[in-house]
Amino acid sequence: MAKKGKHITGLDIGTSKINVLISEARDDGGLDVIGLGSAHSEGVRKGAIVNLERTTEGIRRAIEEAELMAGITVDRVYASASGQHMKGVNSRGVIAVSNRAKGVGEQDIRRVIEGARAIPIPPDREIIHVIPQEFVVDDQDGIGDPLGMTGSRLEASVHIVTGSRTAVQNIETCINRAGHAVAQLVVSPLAASEAVLTYDEKELGVGLLELGGGTTGVAIFERGSPIYTAVLAVGSDNITSDVSIGLRASIEEAEKIKKRYGCAMTSLVSEDETFEVTGLGRTKPRVATRRLLADIIQHRVDEIFRLILEETHTAGFDRALNAGFVLSGGGSALEGLTEIGESILGAPVRRAVPTGIGGLVDVVKNPEYGVGVGLVLHGHAEEQKKLSRPSLSQLGERVAGWLKTLF
Repeated sequence: MAKKGKHITGLDIGTSKINVLISEARDDGGLDVIGLGSAHSEGVRKGAIVNLERTTEGIRRAIEEAELMAGITVDRVYASASGQHMKGVNSRGVIAVSNRAKGVGEQDIRRVIEGARAIPIPPDREIIHVIPQEFVVDDQDGIGDPLGMTGSRLEASVHIVTGSRTAVQNIETCINRAGHAVAQLVVSPLAASEAVLTYDEKELGVGLLELGGGTTGVAIFERGSPIYTAVLAVGSDNITSDVSIGLRASIEEAEKIKKRYGCAMTSLVSEDETFEVTGLGRTKPRVATRRLLADIIQHRVDEIFRLILEETHTAGFDRALNAGFVLSGGGSALEGLTEIGESILGAPVRRAVPTGIGGLVDVVKNPEYGVGVGLVLHGHAEEQKKLSRPSLSQLGERVAGWLKTLF
């Protein structure tokens, strides 16, 4: 059994693959990855679970593999949530400070956030995240923590992410059936942002594109907080499917070809570069050019980036992207992706690898583990918050101590 707060487990349930990372807290406050596990994802489509039994088995296998490497038993996991049903909205709440003389208290902060989250939600949806963006005390805005500040009026701006109640329950059901509890669900692009975005990027305004197998998560940050979250139902599996059809190869063969020879821009590929394709059935291997492969891939990548451009423009947040875009996820490793991204999005694009963690760095320093590393970083921060809050017994001991000093 893992000691609470000492070991944090991240469970990334993707369309193509299920990844598990077990981390251990160091004495200096950092984290080391001590266990990794993965399994083929057979029960997930476009980020949503479509087969409970297969997904449960994949989760069980991936966690057992990570447990064996780490030498511990996992009880609770911080898990990713994805799918086109994920939507983010911004809201605002206003209250009167309960005691102006004492300043803004913790209860005032809770009340204003509760007021901000009180938005109409259909019965088939539920709130997954309520993330404070900024507070305003009277006329002073841009406040990160208003605790103790003097004022009579407190406002809060928050980013709320909602998802399908059924989809969320399916994730929790699979994890529970695998024998584990859910510490918290975190929407994939927000999880990845913990591991791949810098402080300056979040402050200036940046768009994170988490390119997975079946979906592409989009999260836009400004002044350090998320202002837009969405998940598009298109990903790197669509590219693989196009390669399979264009080269008349199996999906498995197309995936290997894409990873080994693929490029997202035809102009980056020489006309005389070739490779062998193992055809369907018993057909003999044949020769294909990398230029043909790049042409197939570029058409789909072009579509994905144009969907992203349309999505951010329609939402009205494209002007906030002073730091450009950051690519993460297993699908972001494709050659030429940053170049075509910059040409379509009209902004700087960089490919990111997860940072901020130690241990098995050589393995997890890969765009594929952006969400997994982000989950354990987020989980560690959450556990530290819990440990810093005094329990009822600790409060009782403090009161007893104070009384002894008085009497």
